Amino acid sequence: MDIAPEGDERGEPLLVLHGFPTCSFDFHLVVDHLAAHRRVLLLDMVGYGLSAKPDIAYTIDLQADVVEAFVADAGVSTLALLTHDMGDTVGGELLARNTEGRWPVEITRRVITNGSIYIEMAHLTDGQNLLLELPDARLPEGTIDAAAISTSLAATFSPSTSVDPLELAAAAELVTHEEGQLLLPRTIRYIEERRRSQARYTGAIERHPSELTIVWGADDPIAVATMATRLHHARPESRLTVLDGVGHYPMLEAPPAFHAAVTAGLA
Repeated sequence: MDIAPEGDERGEPLLVLHGFPTCSFDFHLVVDHLAAHRRVLLLDMVGYGLSAKPDIAYTIDLQADVVEAFVADAGVSTLALLTHDMGDTVGGELLARNTEGRWPVEITRRVITNGSIYIEMAHLTDGQNLLLELPDARLPEGTIDAAAISTSLAATFSPSTSVDPLELAAAAELVTHEEGQLLLPRTIRYIEERRRSQARYTGAIERHPSELTIVWGADDPIAVATMATRLHHARPESRLTVLDGVGHYPMLEAPPAFHAAVTAGLA
């Protein structure tokens, strides 16, 4: 999706990368605000949302290749980057490629939010650990339904958050689109890649010369807030905004605060 600016174009295009197990619809409450004065580029990565769901191995390289092709098709050579959850890892691979000269775009500034960028600090849920214990293969029919997805997503929100149940239902419906939930043991393998290649992904996140803003939900039960503090210590010139009473999905739990923090980082 390529959203044109609603007003005069003042900023470089913004590329938005979503997380696991959801899709770019996570940003639907803030995307119009983000597109006030810049193009916004969003996509559902392979295996997520409305994108194709082939029964294949899902790798970070695959997702990064898809993002590169998407940006090229959009004709964009200069961009800002907003990433969340698994999108942080895909973003890390893209930043590494950019540093190596393999992705020839100019990345001016970036905003990173709630993702397990230091995987050893992550508090994975029982459901995530179960999926990682399963074979890297498609699940049998009827194994997981939308209600189970909705419940697991709700558990990542802050106890202080009051999110419309319709938001959870919409997110779960998109996870289960074309039986995407049956591929969860395949798509979650990005966590194993992050463990193997953390030096590459997180190293690029820490060291890429573009301006960095960190926006984090303080009550995230998985990507705990101390990750944001650690990244800020690695990049002391970065801007850090911690959103109190917000969990893993700040763009859904606190859209105005999230938009304000992201906009400040992109200014």
